Amino acid sequence: MSATLLIVDDEKNTRDGLRNALDAEFEVYIAPDADGALATLESVPVDVVLTDLRLGGDDGMSLIERIVKKANPPICIMMTAYGSVDTAVEAMKRGAYDFVTKPVNIDRLEILIKRALRERNTSRENKELRSKVQNQFRVDGMIGRSPAMVEVFDTIKQVAPSRATVLVQGESGTGKELAAHAIHELSPRSKEKFVAVHCASLTPELLASELFGHEKGAFTGAFERRIGRFEQAKGGTLFLDEIGEIDLTTQVKILRVLGERTFERVGGGETLSADVRLIAATNKDLSKLVAEGKFRDDLFFRLHVVPLTMPPLRDRKVDIPLLVDAFLRETALENGKPHRELTPEAMRQILEYDWPGNVRELRAAVEHGVVMACGPQITLRDMPATLRAPKITALDQNHPSTTPSGLNLRDTETSLILRALEDCRQNRSEAAKKLGISRRTLHRRLKELNLFKRQPHT
Repeated sequence: MSATLLIVDDEKNTRDGLRNALDAEFEVYIAPDADGALATLESVPVDVVLTDLRLGGDDGMSLIERIVKKANPPICIMMTAYGSVDTAVEAMKRGAYDFVTKPVNIDRLEILIKRALRERNTSRENKELRSKVQNQFRVDGMIGRSPAMVEVFDTIKQVAPSRATVLVQGESGTGKELAAHAIHELSPRSKEKFVAVHCASLTPELLASELFGHEKGAFTGAFERRIGRFEQAKGGTLFLDEIGEIDLTTQVKILRVLGERTFERVGGGETLSADVRLIAATNKDLSKLVAEGKFRDDLFFRLHVVPLTMPPLRDRKVDIPLLVDAFLRETALENGKPHRELTPEAMRQILEYDWPGNVRELRAAVEHGVVMACGPQITLRDMPATLRAPKITALDQNHPSTTPSGLNLRDTETSLILRALEDCRQNRSEAAKKLGISRRTLHRRLKELNLFKRQPHT
């Protein structure tokens, strides 16, 4: 079934001319003004509205604003003989998908409309997919459907009912504390406290007092007894974040707790029981620290009963649409902003970015877009500058001659892609990996840069 197109223009010749040019590809309706357009939209399911900026006594901008407020609004494209960058930006802010100038190039307009329809259909499919999988692929605040995250979820569900110590490993921002929370919430200890200690932020003396507590007069400034985190977490879970940062003396004390389930407060002689489930986390390689003599091997083995590795976001990009959708809703609510979707361009850039700060950086970027957006959608211009900057890959460093300062961005990208294909003997999958992008993205850029004719298919 053909897509439906509504042409709104106060000039009859323009309306009729566009209808005659486009009715072979689309089911075309016409309207001379805003009232006629709105009446058509009430009676006909329209996919795309192509409206003039000047509609006699009406304003095409205002018409677009009214259209995009409807449930499941059609795609709106502005056309005008009064084209300018300011007008284009304003049209986009009001909800237009894009902007064309008169006289209209029919071939380009057809391409634009078809691209808009493809992106809308993809967006709808992604939304339906997210709706289906969101509940299925969530574990206590963590979201993912990638094989790596499914493995994480399976491990959490398996280990949670036990008393086993868990060592959560992974880069900063991957969600190690969320994983610890999930283990606690799914365990028999869920009704008791979850107590977290961030070890890297404390000196050895303060850390010992924080963990085990102290008696009055134990050291200068100890004016009263302090209950430590092991006591606070009694019956529950104690989470030690960045455990690779603790000193060797404190390591011995923690080892005793794990072995004997007892401890003393600093400056005290009373032996106390430690009924806690211990979960530790680190972004360091503890086995390397053991080899360097900076971490006790016996404590490492005690902590490493069940290892759980949180994958970096760059290795599970299939999860990004689900995460973005959740963060859009959460941060909009937190900041008192309306819920907005990302434009396809913004989502493409998010998917292509490597996210060195992992999920934490992604959430911050989404919140930035939510706060800065003014239009009906969050555009790439609303996102952080790091996301808008040209992507620098290892290929740039390996072949600096491929990016001379005299080239523009299109030429530079073309040169990088051709070099990657040459290095990988025209294997597009390998070239995509070398460039740090997906094979689908490489395929799309080859097409957009007219490089298909220059390369054999692999």
